[in-house]
Amino acid sequence: MFGMGFSEIMIIAVIAVLFLGPDKLPSTMVEIAKFFKSFKSSINDAKSSFEQEIKMQELKDETLEYKKKLDEAATSVRKTVTFDELNEIKRSTTGVTDTFKDIKESMNKVNEIKNDPLGVKKTIMGDSLPKETEKSENV
Repeated sequence: MFGMGFSEIMIIAVIAVLFLGPDKLPSTMVEIAKFFKSFKSSINDAKSSFEQEIKMQELKDETLEYKKKLDEAATSVRKTVTFDELNEIKRSTTGVTDTFKDIKESMNKVNEIKNDPLGVKKTIMGDSLPKETEKSENV
């Protein structure tokens, strides 16, 4: 106890008996025991409070770490969704682009038909062009 041997404890007991007397010694010993008991319980309470604070700090640190991981995962999911959406837009615009090409080709055909409804110019320009120039020269 407190690094004291039996002889040291006996010396303290003899001095206590001489100083306090046999009448007050038992009540004083009870009060000293109560003091040490309350002191020990106060130390244990402080120790448990300190341990709880340490655990709470560890939980806060873990919570912050999980929050960072969750934010990173959410950002990653947003990026993935964004890239998926871009790929979907590319696919849909490919169809639209093909449609526009078809419309352009149709418009070109319409313009050809509008300019030459019977297809006479094509015939004249293809095989009959030299004959027409000969007819023009004869007239």
